[in-house]
Amino acid sequence: MIDPRFFPKKNSIALAEIIAATGVTVADTIPLTLNLSNVAPISHAGPTDVTFLSNRKYVQHLATTQAGACFVEADLAHALPQSTVALVTDQPYLAYAKTAGLLYPAPPYPQESFQHPSAVVADGVVMGKACMIGPQVIIEKGARIGDHTVIMGQAYIGEGVKLGSFCWVFPQVTVTHALVGDHVVLHSGARIGQAGFGFAPSFDHGVGPTKIPQLGRVILEDHVDIGANTCIDRGSGPDTVIGRGTMIDNLVQIGHNVTIGENSIIVSQVGISGSTAVGHHVHIGGQVGVIGHITIGHHVKIAAGSGVMRNVPDHQSVGGRPAMPMREFLKQIAYLKKMMS
Repeated sequence: MIDPRFFPKKNSIALAEIIAATGVTVADTIPLTLNLSNVAPISHAGPTDVTFLSNRKYVQHLATTQAGACFVEADLAHALPQSTVALVTDQPYLAYAKTAGLLYPAPPYPQESFQHPSAVVADGVVMGKACMIGPQVIIEKGARIGDHTVIMGQAYIGEGVKLGSFCWVFPQVTVTHALVGDHVVLHSGARIGQAGFGFAPSFDHGVGPTKIPQLGRVILEDHVDIGANTCIDRGSGPDTVIGRGTMIDNLVQIGHNVTIGENSIIVSQVGISGSTAVGHHVHIGGQVGVIGHITIGHHVKIAAGSGVMRNVPDHQSVGGRPAMPMREFLKQIAYLKKMMS
C-alpha cells in the first residue's frame, strides 16, 4: 500500500492537469474539472483513482475495474465500464508514470545551503549554492559540488571529484576519480570510480599476477540514475562512460573502460566486462553476463539470463547462453521441448 508517512501526496489533480502532462485524449462529454485523488493497480482502483492497462495479459480486468479513469490504447477503450473515463494514449504506462509523479512529487531540491556539523569538508572544496550536506559526509580537497545538490549521510566524495547541479547522492555512496553531470541520482551504497580489475599474469612459477594501475576516470553524463550497491569501475587509461539518461538498476557491475550510450536500461545483477561498448537505447535484462572487448549495437534488447559472447548488431534482440538471435533461441527451446516430450 502507499503509506503517506513515506510518500506525501497532493490531495487531488484535475483531469485537465493530467491531459496537459500526458497528452491523452478523452471524450468531449467528460468534464475537465473531474478530480482524481490517487493512482492504483487496475484490479484495486476505486472511483477516485486513475489506473492503466499496458500489458494485454490483464485485459480481462478492463470490464470489471472500478477506477475513475484508465489510461488505455484506443482499440481497448470500448471495454471499460461506463463509470470509468477512458484516457486514450499510445503509451499508457508512460502516461501513468507522469500522473503518479504529479500526485507524488519528488522531494524538492534545497533552496538554502545546509551542512551538518558532523560533515567533514576539506579546505578548497568548491561548493555550489543551496547544497545540502548530511551527517558524517566526507568531501576531499579539490572536489566541486554543483548547485542544489544533496549529499546524504556517510557518503564519501573523493579528491578532485566533480558533482554537477541538482544531483542526489544517497547514504553510504562512494565517488572517486569521477566527473558527474547534472541531475544524476546515486542510490545507497553505489560505488563509483574504484580501481578496475586489471592485472598482468606472470608465467614464472610461484609469481602471482601484477596489478595494472587504473589511470582513467568514470564519466556519468546528465540524468544518469545508478541503483543501490551498483559498482562502476574507473577506466584503466580510457574512461568508463555512462551516457545521458541511462538507468542502471541495483547490484550491477560495470567493468573498466566500458562505454554505455544514451537512454539505455540495465536491470539488476548484470555484469559487463571491461572494454565493452554498449550503444544507445539498449535494454539488458536481469542477470545478463557480457564478456569484454565486444560491441553491442544501438536499440539492442538482451533477454534476462543471457550470456553475450560476441558482437550484437544494431536493432537485434538476443537471448540464451551463449546469446543468439531471439528467433533462433526460441526455435531451439521449442525443439528441445519436443525432444523431451
